Amino acid sequence: MLGRFYLIVDSHHWLERLCPQGLRLAQLRIKDKTPSELTDEISRSLAVARAQGCTLVINDHWQTAIDTGAEWLHLGQEDLDTVDIKAVRNAGLKLGLSTHTEEELDRALIYDPDYVALGPIFPARGKQVDYAPQGIARLGSWKARLSCPLIAIGGIRLEHADEIYAAGADSICVITDVLADADPEDRCRKWVEAAGSARP
Repeated sequence: MLGRFYLIVDSHHWLERLCPQGLRLAQLRIKDKTPSELTDEISRSLAVARAQGCTLVINDHWQTAIDTGAEWLHLGQEDLDTVDIKAVRNAGLKLGLSTHTEEELDRALIYDPDYVALGPIFPARGKQVDYAPQGIARLGSWKARLSCPLIAIGGIRLEHADEIYAAGADSICVITDVLADADPEDRCRKWVEAAGSARP
């Protein structure tokens, strides 16, 4: 069972700060690191997450995820062009996939994902994307096609949480709403509380 609140971070330092606030599902998204730096950061992050009881999803770097013994992997559509999906599955990794269009959802379902992310729900604040906002209403139609959890992502603020859960999202993924807040620990705690009180 995936956590109802899903945070994207770029280092183990964030996990050290926010796991004690109740964070139980996070994605490690790392850019611009050397292979050795990447391996070190993923290994450190996995160690922190495991010690804190947090599920950690590794973004993009499927081979390093296998090599470091990660349990979860997240891939974008472009990553599907180069990933060795057989190696990923043989390593026992669970797989989450990004989708933005009906065509991308069709493609994602071929891989029997363990969750599907739909976004951006609103204009993205932490990442440049090439897709128009999906809107909350689209979550219901996406959810109807899935037998796995649906993750809502993109420009979401805490104030949107109740409506997005009610529309069909199993989990809400954010970056900026927590990491750019003046008090990330407090904002994370509030997200954890909102996720815990949301109706399944």
